[in-house]
Formats: sequence, C-alpha cells, structure tokens
Amino acid sequence: MASLFAFLKNKKPVSAPVSPPSPSPASTAATVRIGLGQLLVEGGEPQRNLERAAQMIADAAQQGCDLVLLPETLDFAWTHPSALTEALPIPGAFSDVLCQEALRHNIMVCAGLTEHLNGRNYNAAILISAQGEILTKYHKINLLTVEQPFYAVGQTLNVVDTPLGKIGVNVCADNYLEGLSIGHTLARMGAEFILAPASWTVDYSITEENDPYQQKWVRPFSILAQLYNVAVLSTTSVGYIVGGPYEGKKSIGCSLAVDASGVRAQGVFNEFAGQLVVADIPRPVRPEQGTAIGDMLRRKGYRFDELPA
Repeated sequence: MASLFAFLKNKKPVSAPVSPPSPSPASTAATVRIGLGQLLVEGGEPQRNLERAAQMIADAAQQGCDLVLLPETLDFAWTHPSALTEALPIPGAFSDVLCQEALRHNIMVCAGLTEHLNGRNYNAAILISAQGEILTKYHKINLLTVEQPFYAVGQTLNVVDTPLGKIGVNVCADNYLEGLSIGHTLARMGAEFILAPASWTVDYSITEENDPYQQKWVRPFSILAQLYNVAVLSTTSVGYIVGGPYEGKKSIGCSLAVDASGVRAQGVFNEFAGQLVVADIPRPVRPEQGTAIGDMLRRKGYRFDELPA
C-alpha cells in the first residue's frame, strides 16, 4: 500500500472548515457533501463488486462530494458463504483498492468489508482519508442471530477528527432501536456524523408501496439526530441475495441521510436502484461535552431514571 502514497504530493489538500472562536449553529456550520453510493453487491464476487465501488467513488468525486459512503460487506455480500474461507485482512488487497481510489480522487471513503483477523471474520467498516489512509476500523456489534455464524461480535467504538468534522462509524443493525445505545455512545464521544454501511433486505414480494423501513430506520436515526444534533447516514446495497441464509430475498436501497431538521436525502426503494444519492449536510455544531451532554438531554425531556414500561 506504500506505493499509493507516491501520488500524495500531486494531490490538493482537503480544505478544513474554518470556525470563528465562538461557534453558533447559524453562522459557522460548513456544508459537507456526502454521496450515498447504492451499489449492486453480488454474492461471492468481490472483484466485480470492487470495480463498481471504484466507479461509484469516481462518480461521487465528479459530483463534488467530500465523502462517499458505500454499503455493508461490499466485497462478498452480507452472509455469503464464500466469506467464511476467502475473507482478507484489513489492510489487505480489498481495502487497498478503496484506499487507492480515495487517493486518486481526493475524496474520503467509508465502506463495509469482511475482515479476517486472528482466526475470526468480522463485519467491518473502514473510514479512509482523502490521502488514502485508513483512519479507523470498526467491527459490527449488534449482529443479527442469522449472521452470527459468519461474523464475530465487535468490541470497540471510535470517533475520529477529520477535516469534515468528528466522524463515528457503525454498521446497519447497530442502528436498530434496540441497538441504539451504540449510536448514543458515539454521540457521547463527540460524533457530528454517524456513518453506517448497510444491507437492508426484504422478502422478494415486498414493494415500495408496503415499505417496512420508515419506522425501522427513519425513527431511530431521527432520535439520535434530534437528541444530540448529529447527522446519521446509511448507504445500502441493491440486488437479489444469492447464497447464505437470506437467499432469495433482496437488498432494496432506500439509503438514508437524517439530521436534526429531518430527512435530508433518501435513495430509491428498488432492488435495481444502483445510484449515487447526494446529500448536502450542514456540519452539526455540538458544543456540549461530558456531563453537559446529560444536562442538554434533560432539558429536552430525556429520562435517565426510568425502566421501559
């Protein structure tokens, strides 16, 4: 991967948002352009999937995006059996392709891959700088029962400072309502943006008219966004699932960007809807830290001292 950095001196630097000494939401929030890259992800076809990912990265750069977010396990596809024996480490050949494309197009990339590490596989997500460096790596924590034979449970959370703001990364079902403590923790750690590669799937008979995902995704994203003033974005794959426990179901896109003002962008609900959805997100202003976050949540009516009904 060292050869990738030979190009570094020819790349223009990423411009960091400039903030005055006393930030206020009305006057200091720069706008971050994020591409939600809905990819056709074919089970067991990492080379073809990575070729499409590279093209999506180029398209996002062409449209002036600062960052492109790609789907979950875009190498082998979610729960495809081939990943059990063919997954690679990170860094490795697959992540190197994404790093090279980030560097070539001077754009940040967040993407889901399968990682083989210490004899186990993980449902991983990586955040790559515009200089082609992996800034952070995350392993999915809130694993569905059906995927637990394929991936081990992650054990760490991280938020990184970038020229675009503080970014936290998780994966798909980490943002279920019952997994929302993961997003709460990323917000407590200072995240301004939470990025989630995903693979949202439904039965083959489900159509846009009976889309089950409004409450399943818009609601938890909105809870985090409105409680903490964060932007939550997720990109999903498209295509029919071949192999594994969900064979015959379909990934249906519907990628989503939500901030405190509401839904900023949403992809088409369709198994054929490979597309780039561009979302212009004002950078959230988050002055509270530590216990001041708890005080802010109390002012908003959040209760810490009640068990669920």
